[in-house]
Amino acid sequence: MAARCALVALVGAGALLVAGGAAAGPPTDQLRRSVELVLRVVQDPALTTAAKRTERRAMIRTIANEIFDFGEISQRSLGPHWRGRTPAERQEFVRLFGDLLEHAYVTKIEGYSGERILYVNEHLEGDVATVRTKLVTKQGTEVPLDYRMFRQGDRWRAYDVLIEGVSLVANYRVQFNSIIRRASYQELVTRLRAKVSEPVEGPPPPPPKLEAPVAAPGRARQSP
Repeated sequence: MAARCALVALVGAGALLVAGGAAAGPPTDQLRRSVELVLRVVQDPALTTAAKRTERRAMIRTIANEIFDFGEISQRSLGPHWRGRTPAERQEFVRLFGDLLEHAYVTKIEGYSGERILYVNEHLEGDVATVRTKLVTKQGTEVPLDYRMFRQGDRWRAYDVLIEGVSLVANYRVQFNSIIRRASYQELVTRLRAKVSEPVEGPPPPPPKLEAPVAAPGRARQSP
């Protein structure tokens, strides 16, 4: 669907984190701990076999739910169209969109290859916080990633991510609104159902080796 690029941005932001830099306050500390836990799962040799794939992915999804509030992300992404939905429609939308985000998160994080994160600072206003970080690629490029979080009891969970200043939620809201206005809300749900039904694929296999054909001894190859 049209929101796929924004989705990749989300999972990239959540998946390629490595603890580093300064910490400041509970939101940053909880984000760091959850990220470290996810990476321990990804890097655990006992969980890398094909037989353990389902177990590993279930563990990653559980931790992802500690970092992100997929229900809040879903509601904010649907924007004004949320108000017109029945309780049953809201429940279905949160389930479908949340599953889509989780599936993509699992797929992306399994491709982790050592990128690191710098925890820059934290801005706290009551029960709302922004944790500012920078993703550092292997080439040394720094990508600003800001996590907007809010407190739920004793936990802090992200309801939006800004990638280089661009809001993930706002990106989805524009695309969802476009689909609903051009077609219908049901068309949006149909597309979400189709995406969720796609299997979560493992890491791609290595490309095959390409070798030039060898002519039989004593015979020259002829041009076709």
